[in-house]
Amino acid sequence: MENLTDTTTDTLDAETRQRVESLIKEEEGDANQYKGTLGVLLTVTAVLMSLFHLYAAYSIVPAQILRTAHVTMVLVFIFLTFPIAARFKNRLMVWDIVFALLAIATLVYALMGGDNFTDRNTYPFTTDIVFGGILILLILESLRRTNGLVLLSVTVSFLLYALFGNYLPAPWTHKGYELPRLVGFMYMTLEGIFGTAVDVSSTLIILFTIFGAFLQFSGAGKFFIDFSFSIMGGKTSNVGKTVVLSSFLLGGPSGSGVATTVTVGAVAHNMLAKAGYDKNAAGGLLAAGGLGAIISPPVLGAAAFLIAEFLKISYLDVLLMATVPTFLFYLGLYVMVTIDARKYNMSGQKIESIESAWSLTKKYWFHFFSLISIVVFMMMGFSPIMSVFWATVASFATSFLRSDSAMIAYDTFQGKAPFWQSLYNSKFTQAMSGGFTQVLSIAATCAGAGLIVGVVVLTGLGLKFSSIVLDYADGSLFLTALFTGLVVWVVGLAVPVTASYIICAVIAAPAMIKLGVPDFAAHMFIFYYAVLSEVSPPTALSPFAAAAICKGDPYKTTFQSWKYVAPAILVPFIFVLDPAGVALLLMGNVKALALANWSEIAWIVFTASAGIVALAGGLQNWFILKTNFTERWVLVASGVALTYPSTTSDIAGFAGLALVVASQLIRQSRQRTA
Repeated sequence: MENLTDTTTDTLDAETRQRVESLIKEEEGDANQYKGTLGVLLTVTAVLMSLFHLYAAYSIVPAQILRTAHVTMVLVFIFLTFPIAARFKNRLMVWDIVFALLAIATLVYALMGGDNFTDRNTYPFTTDIVFGGILILLILESLRRTNGLVLLSVTVSFLLYALFGNYLPAPWTHKGYELPRLVGFMYMTLEGIFGTAVDVSSTLIILFTIFGAFLQFSGAGKFFIDFSFSIMGGKTSNVGKTVVLSSFLLGGPSGSGVATTVTVGAVAHNMLAKAGYDKNAAGGLLAAGGLGAIISPPVLGAAAFLIAEFLKISYLDVLLMATVPTFLFYLGLYVMVTIDARKYNMSGQKIESIESAWSLTKKYWFHFFSLISIVVFMMMGFSPIMSVFWATVASFATSFLRSDSAMIAYDTFQGKAPFWQSLYNSKFTQAMSGGFTQVLSIAATCAGAGLIVGVVVLTGLGLKFSSIVLDYADGSLFLTALFTGLVVWVVGLAVPVTASYIICAVIAAPAMIKLGVPDFAAHMFIFYYAVLSEVSPPTALSPFAAAAICKGDPYKTTFQSWKYVAPAILVPFIFVLDPAGVALLLMGNVKALALANWSEIAWIVFTASAGIVALAGGLQNWFILKTNFTERWVLVASGVALTYPSTTSDIAGFAGLALVVASQLIRQSRQRTA
């Protein structure tokens, strides 16, 4: 969620910086960099839009006005700042201005329509159809400019399905919808374009993006990395663990896989090389650590906000559900890098002098409050929107505890320079401007997702798809979950996590829910696999960015990142295949947790953790010592058995793990004697 191009790639050489920036632009879009009067106007407008969304969080703004204004201004900024083609980079063209004005016209027309505007969505006027059609075309063009052709093609395919589905064979066929009905539903109601996805984008996602920008510009990101290296002692044998810890601390408030990978990688890539990691393994570890940011509290990825909205639950419940899966994900990473240190015989020598953790904490302790403030406010009873609002205010206020972290320089108020000039150049202005501009790509995705969800609602595609999956699975929950995971994976290969989750939540989740899987478990299953698809080409931006930083091969780096995240791949099956596995999600919500059987939760977490450790050893072909053929596959089989919530499989898993441990301890004893 953070644009880190200007702040975290400074430690890289020019060629590497250019490659990393191109990959970041691939995810966030290749925006123009205007200077002069136009640049100032756009910056000021972006600041005003961030202020507007902060005001909407604190005050009451009608949903129709907030969502419409949000989409319109996002479109305006996309057309003014994202070129129609690469050759027009940093040039404001006439057609860009025309597109921006058309976007504003659709807003004005919708707001001037009053209550009658939404009431006539079934039989819209000709002018309604014209303005609605223009808005849909503008959204499609914004998707192309920010996300490329793949997501555009997917969205257009859904729209064509709504228009011409009556020509398809059963079971895909439906009655077909004429253009006026489709446009009226998409443009004139809160079910299509301005539905759930845009609602979340205009309230939660934009606020969390602003919050993330405040953390970045106040120096919290740098502090978390420095603290991680310091607390691990800066030894070569602990560099892998340091990457895991810093990825967690930075990724939690960031919510962005690529941003976390680049930020940590810019600092750690040389240390990983000195520790003994080859280029591809180092990049794979960085990418895997960054991937955890999308499933890590307190921010998670943008799709997590949609889970709360789809299920009509509190965001605190979503954070609660993500807690144990996040722990298991990073546990797997930690075990993998611990085995790395043994496997490659990494020495424990110091690689550089690092300020002590206590010294850093005394100086920048307030950044830890920024890390947990959102959860603290939610536990105090604030809504997610108000929690992130006050967390942003708290981050701004605490930044002034030190001059080097202050969002507005001290001398701004001392008259040493013109006040407005100093304010314009301040970290505060950069954070407020970045908070809005960094949400453009996600907001465009949400607007496009509104079109997709609208088609699914109109045509009943979700029920059709669920019936097909259930028929193929022949009523088997395991096969249904497997097919659903594969569908999410395939969709995730082509589109970002947010779009992948939205598409699969409306077409695939109902199949598992029909077989008795709790709705929150089904949605977390889809979210988890949508996140994991981020390390698969052609959208494997985190591994590709890590490969650019470490000078490795992009595809070999992607394969290495697969190795590091592999122990966590089975985790979602734990909470969908057996009712007891739901304990892994801490029973789904705060109220249920208060009544939960804590011994059951502890046992599920313990067996899953043991399974992760066993899988890591099997995949690394190393445990206490290098494993032989039998030990390796016993570890893999034990890991799979332990991750399945069943007493029989748990006994078998622990028996296999105990045999391997005993075998390795005996061999180690013999080696020492020899």
